[in-house]
Amino acid sequence: MPISAQGEAASARVSDGFRWTQLVIGVVCMTMIANLQYGWTFFVPDIQKQFGWNRDAIQWAFTLFVLFETWLVPVEGWFVDKYGPRVVVVFGGVLCAVGWVINSYATTLTMFYVGQVVAGIGAGGVYGTCVGNALKWFPDKRGLAAGITAAGFGAGSALTVAPIQAMIADKGFQAAFFSFGIGQGVIVVIMAMFLLSPKAGQVPPPVVNAAVVQTRRNYSPAEVLRQPIFWLMYFMFVIVGAGGLMVTANLKPIAADLHIDKTPVTLMGVTMAAVTFAATLDRILNGLTRPFFGWVSDKIGRENTMFIAFGMEGIGIYLLYLWGHDPVWFVLLSGFVFFAWGEIYSLFPSTCTDTFGSKFAATNAGLLYTAKGTAALLVPFANAMQQSHGTWDAVFLIAAGANILASLLAIAVLKPWRAGVIRKGQAEMGPIGAAA
Repeated sequence: MPISAQGEAASARVSDGFRWTQLVIGVVCMTMIANLQYGWTFFVPDIQKQFGWNRDAIQWAFTLFVLFETWLVPVEGWFVDKYGPRVVVVFGGVLCAVGWVINSYATTLTMFYVGQVVAGIGAGGVYGTCVGNALKWFPDKRGLAAGITAAGFGAGSALTVAPIQAMIADKGFQAAFFSFGIGQGVIVVIMAMFLLSPKAGQVPPPVVNAAVVQTRRNYSPAEVLRQPIFWLMYFMFVIVGAGGLMVTANLKPIAADLHIDKTPVTLMGVTMAAVTFAATLDRILNGLTRPFFGWVSDKIGRENTMFIAFGMEGIGIYLLYLWGHDPVWFVLLSGFVFFAWGEIYSLFPSTCTDTFGSKFAATNAGLLYTAKGTAALLVPFANAMQQSHGTWDAVFLIAAGANILASLLAIAVLKPWRAGVIRKGQAEMGPIGAAA
């Protein structure tokens, strides 16, 4: 029996249909956890109205969700790399349901914080596992596969924007937390039963493309943390991620502060309230951008794609600052902002795996994904800044500048540096690694 470069018995190559089936299963799981992040903004006004708490205090619940969704992903990724994806996703699905059930009974901030922590741990287990699994199954289409999987999370809540708001209005936010929490968790657990990790020899080799520089060396998580280039990627992830998370958590409050949340907007023959229209369009575009820019990055390179996308994001946020008070422009520009933002969840995982290898892909991508949690720490400070100034202007301008900075870092610093790191890693492997 053939032996792989890692010393494992090589299995027969599986069909592309089998690989795509695994990808689809991951997408369904991601779709089911999307509301935990993207649906939160619809609950905030009703929570504030019922309990009278400050908005920044409520939004710490969102921050705690993102922190525990991201900062435990490396641990969950280690379990995936060692024991496979199924057990982690089952565990995650159960916790996602329990977290929102806790929210449905919460009467104190502490209970909401606990509910969001539990939901965050569950969502991280599902998210990190599904993205890591996609990176392993598709070394030949890494950007596209990560993008399609992440699209389930980005666009997954689009179809439930109106139902969640309707249930909140009709039966209260507690009923919405309970019903959607249970339903989403059950589906995740069922789909987890069909998830598998690839064995050596079952997938094709990494793509050969001069624009997409990929290593053949597999760095352990401990080695990755000692690589300065990892921390450059981490910094870029934080400064780009913070702006999008701020808008995600505050879309409805921003629209309300601009006094346009309930203003009817008609586009292409469809009429909805501005905030509902924006939220629906945002989630669709936030999903589409992930496979789109992932596919683009497979063609023209990760850093070149980052330069384009992050630059678009910076411009979009600046235009939202200028014209967001107009309900039509608010809908269009918020959609543009999310289209230019969501691709970070395909570009950074694929860039990480290109740089550090696929053997520990779930763990290493999970380490980088913790940057999202770090970025979430800035969300309450954005709310505090808005309350102290009375407007969102300063928040928008800082976020726009941060994205322009990340765009320039991608092309001027990350691109040449990463090429050098990969050349050095290949040289350290010697002739045996080069032949692997």
